[in-house]
Amino acid sequence: MDSIWMVLGLALLPALGNFGGGLVAEVSRTTGRRLNYALHGAAGLVIAVVAVEIMPRVLESLSAWLIALSFALGGIAYVGIEKLVEGIQRRQGQQRESGQTSVWMIYIAVSIDLFSDGLLIGAGSAVSLSVALILAVGQVLADIPEGFAAIANMKDKGIPRSKRLLLSASFAIPVLSAAVFAYFVLRSQPESFKLAALTFTAGLLTVAAIEDMISEAHESGEDTHVSPLAFVGGFVLFTLVSAGLEGVLVQS
Repeated sequence: MDSIWMVLGLALLPALGNFGGGLVAEVSRTTGRRLNYALHGAAGLVIAVVAVEIMPRVLESLSAWLIALSFALGGIAYVGIEKLVEGIQRRQGQQRESGQTSVWMIYIAVSIDLFSDGLLIGAGSAVSLSVALILAVGQVLADIPEGFAAIANMKDKGIPRSKRLLLSASFAIPVLSAAVFAYFVLRSQPESFKLAALTFTAGLLTVAAIEDMISEAHESGEDTHVSPLAFVGGFVLFTLVSAGLEGVLVQS
């Protein structure tokens, strides 16, 4: 792929999907149960990104110790980010019970996922247009429920609408910045470095999905039998769409 504008255009798709999901939450009634289902579905989609798109690629080329190290560093980095946010909230005199910390950790979790989307798309563009396109379109599916859940969570915590919309629009920043980074930096690096970066992202995503999205889902509403089905449905949906897109592009 020759043009940075093509990469940015593909990277913008997940951001638009996230913003669209947020608009749905703005114009509809958001209950604790719906938020629970949306967060479970989003977590399933995020885990599918790791299991279906990232790990199969790295397992083919990287050694086990490098995969383990990169994944662990990603998880540790997320914990460090969480501690940093909690420290800032404490210095501002806000207690966790106020819900502000959980809102910001959901925001950071979604931002990290969008950053990884940009990283995947930018790195995928170094391989081929078809790979970047599959990753971009696939990520839209995960970002729609994520956007809904993020805005619904903010509504539940009493964040003003103007601030909610601004935060929702700001999700474009991490995905576009990551795409630019991957395009200009990762493209010139050895293949092992690119795959290690993706594995690092997988560690971030996994901790974000389990520790924050699922935890917040449990706090938002009581689990029902639909909750795990929403998680499974998110995973299945991403897997089928990703496989379908890849099949169509290969045939064409």
